[in-house]
Amino acid sequence: MGRYLGRRLLAVFPVLILVSLAVFCLGALLPGDSAAALLGPDAAPEDILLQRRRMGLDLGLARRYLRWIAAFLRGDLGLSTGNGLPVAALLAGRAAPTFSLALFSLILGILIAFPLGTAAALRKGSPADLACSLAVLGGVSVPGFLLGLFLILVFAVGLRWFPAAGYVPPAAGFLAHLRSISLPGIALALMYAALLMRVIRSSLAETLERDYIRFAKSKGAGEIILSFRHALPNTLAPVLSVLGQGFIGALSGAAVVESVFGIPGIGALTASSIARRDLPVIQAVVLLCALLNQGLNLLIDFLIFLSDPRLNPEPGERR
Repeated sequence: MGRYLGRRLLAVFPVLILVSLAVFCLGALLPGDSAAALLGPDAAPEDILLQRRRMGLDLGLARRYLRWIAAFLRGDLGLSTGNGLPVAALLAGRAAPTFSLALFSLILGILIAFPLGTAAALRKGSPADLACSLAVLGGVSVPGFLLGLFLILVFAVGLRWFPAAGYVPPAAGFLAHLRSISLPGIALALMYAALLMRVIRSSLAETLERDYIRFAKSKGAGEIILSFRHALPNTLAPVLSVLGQGFIGALSGAAVVESVFGIPGIGALTASSIARRDLPVIQAVVLLCALLNQGLNLLIDFLIFLSDPRLNPEPGERR
């Protein structure tokens, strides 16, 4: 296990280095002056020159990259050119709404996808399978912002069951918090559940056709035992992969959904930063998402390694 995890961990570093180089070049090669943008249009030329020296913009690209990545590793993400505030403080203040929304949509997507995907696999070719396939097609095809607007129109404006916009933190009341993230969470969860349901359906249907399942069925094993005891554990590898990527997808999808529902999260901050070309914020978000993505991939690989005995041979056996 140690060798396997060591190899996976070593494979992460080249990816992160390439991502950091791409993110740095994005800010270094685009036209514009970050120091002038930070100080505003009325800043004197000598003040801009001084600010450029403070930010290290007068150095060469290689030294600027090393200085930037060293500051990032210390937790210094620079200053926002939009308001002059530290980027780390801005992201920390916006993290809770985004992660609560992503977690809610992930849990809701799992609760939707697992029973429907299992039912479609057990009734392959039936009207239930066709209905699930159409639901998958609709969930993948409909954009999140359009689905969010439809949910607002029906459940906020028409039925008045949920607020149309805004965010209530958990400290103000759990039920109020849950109501504030329900509609955006549903908009994200339906897209994610469609993909997860498709993976569960295809993996479980393939597993149910294997010889050991047919053997267990010939011995009188019931449908529930066949599905949940014999077949479903052997479909964990692709499902776990989709679970990890689904959380990242929920975080990235929050950029649009948060803007539609007026939630002050990282997604809305990223969207506004792109609109005003606030490169330090954009660079920090992209690099942090890459770190989170690689960390989740490592966790998923570890769980797959533990769940599949074929990846974990006995001591002394050659891999």
